[in-house]
Amino acid sequence: MRNNSTHATLEADPANGLAPEEFLRAQIYQLIAGPFSAPAGPELLDAFAAIGGDSSRLGQALKACAEAAANASPEAEDDAYHELFVGIGSGVLVPFGSYYLTGFLHEKPLARLRRDMAAIGVEHNPDIKEPEDHISSVLEMMAGLIEGRFGAPASLSEQKKFFDAHVGVWAPHFFKDLSETKQSAFYAAVGVLGSIFMEIEAKAFEYD
Repeated sequence: MRNNSTHATLEADPANGLAPEEFLRAQIYQLIAGPFSAPAGPELLDAFAAIGGDSSRLGQALKACAEAAANASPEAEDDAYHELFVGIGSGVLVPFGSYYLTGFLHEKPLARLRRDMAAIGVEHNPDIKEPEDHISSVLEMMAGLIEGRFGAPASLSEQKKFFDAHVGVWAPHFFKDLSETKQSAFYAAVGVLGSIFMEIEAKAFEYD
């Protein structure tokens, strides 16, 4: 699923007929996925640095990401990415659902994700050797469900089912761990943004 071409942006016209709030949700999922698809390079950092915010918790987290991106260097973020997520054998954090849920890769959570991907018509990119339960992949899948990349836009109940099964059960823990990292102020800020957005999404799904 990961395409390594994610670009951070919150500026676009939802020409596909989505309600603006739904389009914004998809954009935030895609935004947060970006720094995990590959090391944060100049284009992604510049895009993050251009993001505005408001007085809400989410808006403040977006502003913090913008400030951290403006002060970051691609070279330092490349080093941080490899130290955090790659490392020798494994990085400081292991950004896969199976690992967070079981302590091991390639376990039942991955099998369940593959089953649900097949059910909604999502195919894994054979050029990507990592398992599909990577944080970037599941966030991009949520964006795709909202926008209708796999057919018609998914209903809120369908989105909730996927979120509960493959995102909400582990991504908040991953983002909390990331928010406490010392390796990168930028990735720590993305961790805070992810934590807040996951909380907002979980609460919103409770009312739908």
